[in-house]
Amino acid sequence: MAALARPRDGRVLGGVCAALARRFGTSARTMRIIFVVSCLLPGPQDRLSLGWGLRLPLAGWAPPPPL
Repeated sequence: MAALARPRDGRVLGGVCAALARRFGTSARTMRIIFVVSCLLPGPQDRLSLGWGLRLPLAGWAPPPPL
């Protein structure tokens, strides 16, 4: 499985669906459809997506060196 990181290419808003699609080996379109359909069900999907978008690192990103 690929590492869970938001890609710089193939993303629409935050890249969460594209990251999950790469992780599970599906297309980003399929993952977006699953997400939209899951939003019709009760639950915290919107808050989870926002949280993942804030917490997942960008692909190829490295933290700055310590001072």
